[in-house]
Amino acid sequence: MKREENIFNENRRWCLRGLRDGIPIALGYFAVAFTMGITAKNIGMSPLQAAVMSAAMHASAGQFAAMTVMASGSGYLEMVITTVIVNLRYLLMSCSLSQKISPSTKMRHRLVMSYYVTDEIFGAASGVEGRLNPWYQYGMAMVAGPGWTAGTFLGAALGAVLPVRMANAMNIALYGMFLAVIIPPAKKDKVIAAVVVISMAASYVFSVLPMLRDISSGFRIMILTFLIAGAAALIKPVPVEKEGQNGN
Repeated sequence: MKREENIFNENRRWCLRGLRDGIPIALGYFAVAFTMGITAKNIGMSPLQAAVMSAAMHASAGQFAAMTVMASGSGYLEMVITTVIVNLRYLLMSCSLSQKISPSTKMRHRLVMSYYVTDEIFGAASGVEGRLNPWYQYGMAMVAGPGWTAGTFLGAALGAVLPVRMANAMNIALYGMFLAVIIPPAKKDKVIAAVVVISMAASYVFSVLPMLRDISSGFRIMILTFLIAGAAALIKPVPVEKEGQNGN
């Protein structure tokens, strides 16, 4: 009984920490999703349809890609393939998080965690020292998910009355939020800082060189992640830490 109480208190502490860290992510998601809602409205989607799409996918690039295919009148197969390619990076993120949680974490936690892996939540979860408790990610998802969905719904419902300049300015929020995620760990670790700088430079090179810029964004991220993260892991491997709090 005492052990179960300790586990409950530990999970509660991690969940509250996730809720706290998820607030700025939720605010950024709301701003960006508002613009996505406007896009959904422009291609003929209702506010409810747009909100359901956001609640099911949790991926801005994937949703924009799907909407582009829908607007062009292409078939379902092309939309599915396009979305999968654009969202391939989440496969790598999930693999990375699976190495950060305890090996004894139960399958139900792994499945729930995999449902909400986004760029920003992955960045925040990766920055946690030691083992990652699943309830930290749950806490972030509890506040970030509604922010993303609500922003999409309101964007589709009220986007027509929002000035164009204000709608465009809201897109900047996501970039500022992502910088807030990667800068703190980069300041603490020179290796992470170097990886960030190299990644930015390599991404720019891929976007301007004739042959490389034709590669889709999904495959481009996959290639750069394998090359840069793999090289960093070989040059500066992370020492294996002692077993910490596991998932229950």
